[in-house]
Amino acid sequence: MNTVLYKLETFEGPLDLLLHLIDKAEIDIQDIPVSEITDQYMEYLQSMQELELDITSEFLVMAATLLSIKSKLLLPKPPVFEMDEFDFYEEEEIDPRAELVQKLIEYRKYKGIAKHLQEKEFERSLIYSKEPEDLTPWVPRVSDNPVKGLHASDLVAAFQKALRKASKRTSYAKIQRDEISVKDRIREVVNALESSGPGGKLLFSKLLHDEMVRHEIVVTFLAILELMKMKQIICYQEKLFDDIVMEWKGGGLSNGLSDIEIDY
Repeated sequence: MNTVLYKLETFEGPLDLLLHLIDKAEIDIQDIPVSEITDQYMEYLQSMQELELDITSEFLVMAATLLSIKSKLLLPKPPVFEMDEFDFYEEEEIDPRAELVQKLIEYRKYKGIAKHLQEKEFERSLIYSKEPEDLTPWVPRVSDNPVKGLHASDLVAAFQKALRKASKRTSYAKIQRDEISVKDRIREVVNALESSGPGGKLLFSKLLHDEMVRHEIVVTFLAILELMKMKQIICYQEKLFDDIVMEWKGGGLSNGLSDIEIDY
């Protein structure tokens, strides 16, 4: 018993299979021997069935189309009618292969374009590129000329201006700022709380004024922290980012401030 081995190629569709059969038979695509091509096409589908391969519907549709074209070509030609001196023929039928031939020509054209693009893609894949690098650190830096665009007259004018400024610096004044200790500021805060009325409540902003410098604000804040540490006052806010409310909870601190050891 002879064993037949099949080695089936993979085709993208029925048109791809037909082109393969036409090229293999070396026949003109404009004059397709439909009977021969149909037989080969059906043999291929039968081979797929024997190998239990899935046959898509488009392959079956093409098989039906080939069989339809084959049957039309086997039909006899229409008869000729003679009348007087004129011969009348029935309307000439269109070649049933024309539509299929046109599809095959279009498919071959696009398949060739796809193959050309695939070759270009392969050629491009052999080229390896590198991301551009920043070469700024290796660029030589040229320092700008600080006196670029200036003339000698400009330098003389600048020198004379500097001399005039120097002549005005013949006198100077020594400014000495008044310093306040945290202990003194605690006493002031306590006095402000005691004189704030019933409940001894006072807003933090009331302890500040526009003429205060930075170190005075810092000393005031430290004084409040010391009073909180000594549990003489409590501080809270009604809501987020609202003014700080200080409430007096101590008693008799004014007379005992001298006994508090604060070294700043």
